[in-house]
Amino acid sequence: MAVPRNPTLTQAQRRALLALLRVSPVADSLARRFQRKGHELALVGGSVRDALLDRLGNDLDLTTDARPQEVLDIAEGWADAVWTVGIDFGTVGLRKDDYQLEITTYRSEKYDPASRKPNVQYGKSLAGDLARRDFTVNAMAIRLPEHEFVDPHDGLRDLVSRVLRTPAPAEELFDDDPLRMMRAARFAAQLGFEVAPEVTAAIRAMAARIQIVSAERVRDELVKLVCGPWPRRGVTLMVDTGMADHMLPEIPKLRLELDEHHRHKDVYEHSLTVLDQAIMLERRRGFPPDLVLRLAALLHDIGKPKTRSFEPDGRVTFHHHEVVGAAMTRQRLSALRFAKDVVADVSRLVELHLRFHGYGRGEWTDSAVRRYVRDAGDLLPRLHLLTRADCTTRNRRKAEALARAYDHLERRIARLEKEEELAKIRPELDGNQIMEILGIEQGPLVGKAYRYLLELRIERGPLGFDAVRDELLRWARDQGLS
Repeated sequence: MAVPRNPTLTQAQRRALLALLRVSPVADSLARRFQRKGHELALVGGSVRDALLDRLGNDLDLTTDARPQEVLDIAEGWADAVWTVGIDFGTVGLRKDDYQLEITTYRSEKYDPASRKPNVQYGKSLAGDLARRDFTVNAMAIRLPEHEFVDPHDGLRDLVSRVLRTPAPAEELFDDDPLRMMRAARFAAQLGFEVAPEVTAAIRAMAARIQIVSAERVRDELVKLVCGPWPRRGVTLMVDTGMADHMLPEIPKLRLELDEHHRHKDVYEHSLTVLDQAIMLERRRGFPPDLVLRLAALLHDIGKPKTRSFEPDGRVTFHHHEVVGAAMTRQRLSALRFAKDVVADVSRLVELHLRFHGYGRGEWTDSAVRRYVRDAGDLLPRLHLLTRADCTTRNRRKAEALARAYDHLERRIARLEKEEELAKIRPELDGNQIMEILGIEQGPLVGKAYRYLLELRIERGPLGFDAVRDELLRWARDQGLS
């Protein structure tokens, strides 16, 4: 995927000016309140970076020498809302009109080797605060309300060059907070920036330190990485430096050894290509970044290393890798503390991603199509995209044949959906009718009968009340019921 061209310095400055003029009334109004109390306030970090990239939103990052309680006192009567979730780490959240502001006291963080949480120490100066930030492009500030641009580490130069460097030695900063290594991968994916060689070398040397960071913090960075415009860049950095070995080891294990006798696709490269193609299909259909689809694309083949088998004729097989992969996906995403619905949806897509390949030349019966729709449920639109993205063959004729086959399947689904409302497929008799016809009370037998009628509905389509009642009575006799 192409990365946008480098902006020139003058373009960056002009864009920043326009963006800052938009937020200036709110930011300056608050800054004057800080001044009256003898405190500093500056727009900082991501907000300055995004202003220079012409992507500044309504979420503003600010920094101050005032302590959190002093920030609360200054904001009283000015902010529309206040939240203190991050106050233990020196951050106070405010809402003013349409803007969300996070104000953090000058600070420095350092991990205790035995702890998963950073120790926060407050700093005394803006210069000191900027020196402890992760990358030079995030170590720029604009003093308010005077609008003085502060860039002691040449962040603007690196922004124009689209490179990630650190304001202090990378080893020192990564030792203070190992999550910054993950943030390098995330920014590569979000911004399309290159990571400076010395930063990459530091990550490679210190990759194991990521283990001290909590699963929740790693997960949050991974979500931002996967949902960025160029996630391949971030994944590649994690794998090439060895960082992925410690928090997403299934991905580097996809680099299966190839030899001249046992040939198969490069599973790692294939998975990245499927991820790229899923993103392309998202954009083509006007969908926003879809975390579930993208995780499924990245993880869909992680069962292959465990299921690889060498056949006597030289072929390599991966029987049932989708089932094994679904279990591995569930385990890994749960360990990273993903929400239960995300875990369930991603693992289900991994389990279903091969189902279409039994479609062949369209020989599926209507019942098989109904079952495909029933098994996918609400995930069907994502399964459509994942299945199409999973075609990475360079054989143009084969690729076109697969696309035509899936077009045909989607048309059949649309036809059956129109005729039978597939998404709402239910037996033609409900539980009360089953109990009345069989003369039984509520219990396990009702559920068993219901499941039989559901399979009947999928297999044969709508039959009508009388035919379904007769089938139910026939089933009951076969079960030994009078």
